[in-house]
Amino acid sequence: MRRRNLLATVGAGAVALAGCSTGLADDEYDVGMTANQFQPSEVTVSAGDRLVWGNPSSRGHSVTGYQASIPDGAAYFASGGFDSEQAARDGYPNRGNLVPGDTYAHTFEVPGEYRYFCIPHERVGMVGTVVVE
Repeated sequence: MRRRNLLATVGAGAVALAGCSTGLADDEYDVGMTANQFQPSEVTVSAGDRLVWGNPSSRGHSVTGYQASIPDGAAYFASGGFDSEQAARDGYPNRGNLVPGDTYAHTFEVPGEYRYFCIPHERVGMVGTVVVE
């Protein structure tokens, strides 16, 4: 009986969470953020394209470029408008935290491969790659 009550409680909680909405539609972003991953984790764009990340999840996230992977001549990118990876790490969560329903956009001008991560979920593998052709 105790197990049945636990399952009923968990099931009700799952239904309640599934019904939650951030108000962010799938067509408002190119890369989504789930509990611990970017969806898709790799995306290919053309030079000059604007990429939009959206947070439809129930957790706060960041989009933070790995400084060492930014191609020569390319602008650094991070939610919060930071100009370096260290500044983003130091400034989070006061700046750069994308709460549920938020978006962040960056235009990629220089071809190359850009690796990025979510500050609070980097340890669990929330990383992504943008390939600019």
